[in-house]
Amino acid sequence: MNADQIKSIIALGEGYNTEFKVSVPSKARELTEEICAFANADGGVLLLGVSDSNIIKGVKIDNAKRSSIQNSISEIVPQLLCSLEIVNVDGLDVGVIEVPSGDDKPYLYSGNVFVRFGANSQKLTTRNQMFDFFVKSGKLFFDAAPCETFDLQTQIDKENFNNFRIGAGFPTLVSDDQIRQNLNLFTNEGFITRGAVLFFAAHPELFYPHAITRCVAFRGINKRFISDDKTYGGPLVVQYNSALEWLRGKLNVGYDIEGQGSRPRKDVWEIPEIVLKEGIVNALSHRDYFEEGAVTTIELFDDRLEITNPGELLAAVGKDFGYKSVSRNPLIFSLFLRMHLVEKIGSGIMRMEERMLDNNLPAPIYHKEGMFTVIFKRPGALVAKMVEEPNPQSLMYSVSEKILSLIKQKPAITTKKIEEATNLSRRGVEYQLNSLLYKGMIERIGSDRSGLWRVISDMNNNLSEKGLVNSSRNTGEDTAKNILKNATGNILENTVENTVENTVEKILSNINKNNSITISQLAKIIGVTTRTIERQLHKLQIEGIIERVGSDKNGKWQILKKPV
Repeated sequence: MNADQIKSIIALGEGYNTEFKVSVPSKARELTEEICAFANADGGVLLLGVSDSNIIKGVKIDNAKRSSIQNSISEIVPQLLCSLEIVNVDGLDVGVIEVPSGDDKPYLYSGNVFVRFGANSQKLTTRNQMFDFFVKSGKLFFDAAPCETFDLQTQIDKENFNNFRIGAGFPTLVSDDQIRQNLNLFTNEGFITRGAVLFFAAHPELFYPHAITRCVAFRGINKRFISDDKTYGGPLVVQYNSALEWLRGKLNVGYDIEGQGSRPRKDVWEIPEIVLKEGIVNALSHRDYFEEGAVTTIELFDDRLEITNPGELLAAVGKDFGYKSVSRNPLIFSLFLRMHLVEKIGSGIMRMEERMLDNNLPAPIYHKEGMFTVIFKRPGALVAKMVEEPNPQSLMYSVSEKILSLIKQKPAITTKKIEEATNLSRRGVEYQLNSLLYKGMIERIGSDRSGLWRVISDMNNNLSEKGLVNSSRNTGEDTAKNILKNATGNILENTVENTVENTVEKILSNINKNNSITISQLAKIIGVTTRTIERQLHKLQIEGIIERVGSDKNGKWQILKKPV
C-alpha cells in the first residue's frame, strides 16, 4: 500500500473496514482482537499513527514492538496470513496491517470470536450472537450435522418419502437413492443428516424427542382451562398436516359456494388458511432444534391463535425482519421449498400481514425475543359453518346476529362495548354497523355521541323477506349461498375484494382533495398500514390511474383516469 492510498483511506475516516490507532497499544492483544474481527468480517485495514480525527501523527515501531505484534497475530486460529509494514506519508511513518476476509471462518483469538459491528469490534458473548455468526459463516446448522445411529433401510417412512417425490415433481425414472444424493441428505462421511431424519424418518422423535408439535386449545383468553391437548410427532411435513387439520377442527370454517359450478366448494377460514400454513411452516423451518427444552406449540384461545417456536429472531435479520430471510435450518427449509410449502424469498411475513389485513383482520403481532411467537387475532364472529345439507337452523350465531342482539338488550350501547362483546376491532364493528344500516336492519336515532340504536328488522325477518327461510323453491345449496350473501353481508366471499376496492376509492378521494397528501397521512385517514398504501399506490401507477409528478418529497399526485 502506498502513501496516496493511505491518504484516501484516512480521508474517508474509520468504518466497518478501517480502524485507526494513534499509537501502538501497550498490549499487542488489542491490535490482534481488531485483526481477528476484520478476518471474521469482510477484511479491513488497521492504520497505526493516525488519530480518530483523521490526522496523521506518525508512529515509531521498534523491532521489539514489531515482534510482539507479529507473535500476537500468530496466535489467531486458524492461521491468518497478514503482516505489519511501515509506509512514510508526508514525512511521517504510518504502520499498516492489511487484513483479508478469512476463508476459514470463524477465527479465534485466545479462544474468543471477535466480529465487526459498524465501526467497532466486539467479542461475541451471548449464545444467539455466536449462533448467528456461525450460521452466517456456514459453519453450524443443526440439520446439517450427522445422525450416526439412523438406519436408512428400516427407519425411513417410505410412504412419506414417496409423497415427497410426488410433491416435489421428481421424474419416476430417477431412483430414490439418486434423489437423496442430489438433495445432500448425507454428510461427507456418509451419515444421514439430522435434517433428513426430521423430514423423512418414520419416528424422528425417537432421535430428537423435542422435535414435536403440541397443539393446545384453551377455554377463554388465558391458560387456566384446557379443552384439548394434542401432541404430533413423525416427519415434519406430517406434523405440518396434522397441525393444520387440528386447526380445521377448532376454527370456524365456512364455504364459498357461489360461482364454483361443478368445481369443489372453497373453504373460507376465519383466519385465512394461507396465513396458517405460512405460520406453521415458518415455525417448523426456523425453530432452534439445538434447544432441547422446548417444543413447537400452537395455542388457540377464544380471541387469538399463537404459534411459538424455540429460538429468538436471528440477529442477521434484525431491522430487515419481513424483508430478509435467514434460516437456522437451510436443509429443512429447502425440503419444504421443494414441496412448494414455503417461499424462497423472505416474503412470508409480508404475505401473512397482507392476507390478514385484506380479510379485515388485524396484522399479526410478533414476539421476537427468547421464543419467537406470532399472534393472530380471531374475529369475534363465529363464521357460519355449513354441513353437507345446509340448514338455516344449524347455523351458529353470525356477527350480525350478535350485534343485533346486543342492540336489542341495550340501545345506547357504544362501539367500544360492541368491540368488547364480539372481540372485533373498531374497524370491524364499524364495518358491521354500516352493513346493517345499509340493509335497513338498524337505524341511528339522535347524535353519534348521545343517540340510540334501534333494530328495524332482525336477522330472521330479513331472511324471510328475501325468501331464504321456509321457501320450497330454494335448494339446500341455494339456501347456503344466500345465507352466506345476506346473513353475513358477503363476508366470506367478498371481504377481500370489497376491502381493497374501498381502500382504492378512499385513496383516490383523498388525492383528489389534496394532491400533496403523504403516504403516512393516507394511512392515518383510511386506517390501514403505510405498507398497504404503498402497495395500492404502486398498483394504481402501474394501471395508469395515477402518476407522481416531481420528487417523492416535494412532488404531487395526479389522477389520470377513473378505475374500471
